[in-house]
Amino acid sequence: MSRILDQRILLLVISFSASVQSTKVLSEWKKCGDPECEKAMSRVQATTDYLGPDCRFLNFKTGEEIIVYSKLSRENENLWIGSKGKDFGYFPRDAVKIEEVLIGEEVEVLTKETDFLCLDEDKYTFE
Repeated sequence: MSRILDQRILLLVISFSASVQSTKVLSEWKKCGDPECEKAMSRVQATTDYLGPDCRFLNFKTGEEIIVYSKLSRENENLWIGSKGKDFGYFPRDAVKIEEVLIGEEVEVLTKETDFLCLDEDKYTFE
């Protein structure tokens, strides 16, 4: 009985740890095409397949087109945020190549709690 309880506690700890990681603030700042981050910044093409670590990340295959809406800055400049069809999320900038720049100037704004929303199995999780 003690062994089963130990295993359940271990699973609970692992589950909690994964949950905390998937809601971690990735950066305090981001760059956008406008102050509301609604304007598309660029159109990029995937140069490699990418499978993100959690539901906040955009998964894609080589050759797929992605529209970039913002880029994390300062603490984590390698992550961009974009969409592919109805899917939206973070991805590494080194996994894509820029096909077309759609804005003239980037503006830097603070991130919001909703920037790190993780929708997984119809549950919303915030840090």
